[in-house]
Amino acid sequence: MFKPELINSLKSYNGKTFASDLIAGIVVGIVALPLAIAFGIASGVPAEAGIFTAIFAGFCISAFGGSKVQIGGPTGAFTVIVYSVVMQFGVAGLATATLMAGILLILLGVFKMGGLVKFIPYTIVTGFTAGIAVTIAAGQIGNFFGLSPDFSTPLSILGEEYSKMPGDFLPKVIVYGKFFHTLDVYTFLMSAISLAFIFIWGRFVKKIPGSLIVIVAATVLNVVLAKNGFEGAMNTATIGEIPTSLPKPTLPDFSLKTITTLFPTATSIAVLAAIESLLSAAVADGMTGFKHDSNTELIGQGIANIVSPLFGGIPATGAIARTATNIKNGGKTPVAGIIHALTLLLILLFLGRFASFIPMAALAAVLVNVAWNMAGFPAIRALIHGQKSDTAVFVVTFLITVFVDLTVAIEVGLGLAAFFFIKKMIDLSEVQNQREALTSGIHTDMPDENLDLPKGAMVYEIEGPLFFGTVRKFEVAVEKAGIDYKVLILRMRSTIYLDAGGIRALEQAKAACDRKGITIVISGIHTQPYMLLEKTGMADKLGRENIHDHISGALERARAILS
Repeated sequence: MFKPELINSLKSYNGKTFASDLIAGIVVGIVALPLAIAFGIASGVPAEAGIFTAIFAGFCISAFGGSKVQIGGPTGAFTVIVYSVVMQFGVAGLATATLMAGILLILLGVFKMGGLVKFIPYTIVTGFTAGIAVTIAAGQIGNFFGLSPDFSTPLSILGEEYSKMPGDFLPKVIVYGKFFHTLDVYTFLMSAISLAFIFIWGRFVKKIPGSLIVIVAATVLNVVLAKNGFEGAMNTATIGEIPTSLPKPTLPDFSLKTITTLFPTATSIAVLAAIESLLSAAVADGMTGFKHDSNTELIGQGIANIVSPLFGGIPATGAIARTATNIKNGGKTPVAGIIHALTLLLILLFLGRFASFIPMAALAAVLVNVAWNMAGFPAIRALIHGQKSDTAVFVVTFLITVFVDLTVAIEVGLGLAAFFFIKKMIDLSEVQNQREALTSGIHTDMPDENLDLPKGAMVYEIEGPLFFGTVRKFEVAVEKAGIDYKVLILRMRSTIYLDAGGIRALEQAKAACDRKGITIVISGIHTQPYMLLEKTGMADKLGRENIHDHISGALERARAILS
């Protein structure tokens, strides 16, 4: 049943809790302002779109979500995919895709799919997060160095003509390289100093983010220098005018053609929102000791992504950094998240006119810092020093995210991870002759066991699952059974899983044994394999008298057959 965490929290709400939520909400609201503006611009939409997202989506995520302390809004992970959608389908297409993604998120929550997101391998999450970080940083090269690419005549890049800045990583970097000679020294110095300040400030002050200090200081400095006639300040790029009122709701285009075209994009947004929001909620659980409801959280995220585009916003999800800031400043319930949204609303209404003076160089520094923190260098180092298969999945996911597409990266990453998992299961699964194992020193889980095998009986131990990946090993082992054996005991005490491939292998083994006059006896079968034998009729084909739950019964059956 859908029951937002806000309802549960208000049952025992009091003045002391409200005071904590109020302080935390105001702090997070102030912290979220520069990030909302930066993520909006980095996504290829106006700055106010990021603020509207933080206000409307942030409110909905807290009001309808399943976490006590989750803070939602625009995030760095979405900037890459949003920029690509805007370049291809425009802002109107983005609104439609976001709303569709919201519906998909609600369906994921309604059908209780929240737990499945947790099964996406850590290597894939690390790979595409690092890839997104590189793409975000690359997208800020122009603003960081004050470059001025000239598209008055279309540029030919890698065989394609561009009349505006490309959305893809490689063409974009090539364009910046072609126009690096247009570097503006004043802009570069402001960006470099701002970035250095953010890094240094974060080492000593944890409560107030350096990004906020940088935005305010850079804006004031730039305005003062411009008024005093300093040419660099007068020519530097700023974010421009932003409205000081809320937009009227507008319904996106929902024609059949638009829905069909944008469905893959909407799916990508929904998957990414689900992954990031539940990851953020899990981090919050670890910091607070509370446990979020993943399905309710997905429904809350879905509502937020339906409301956001109606009011000019972009995709939103739970934000790990802002959620952590909320917790560290005393946020106790979803009320803190609602106050964070209201704080941003008040800032927009009463201080929004001053935001137009914010230099793009300062925002570039903020986004480069975000990219650095997203990259996750400690996690990458751990993966590189781990298993080669994990490293391969990470590298492939990372490269495809950067050079191709985030959606493709997740699909290929999942496929590759599944392939390596199956290979590991195959490697861990063995089918061995009991007598060969004892003589070669390979011990079973009962090393002191001494089986009294009657003459004419052979025992094969199947260690691990018998599924499509291990069938060939099983077939090879059965082929070794000589004609001097009349009973083949298949010991399945270590086989807890059987699939259709395994059933087919048993059928082929039985056919081969029937031709040689050999009877198959099953020993130590578990529940799942036995139920599958029943459902497929294989139990009757083998003969129920030949299926036993212990080796002793199987040996007695073998003696009966041989006698």
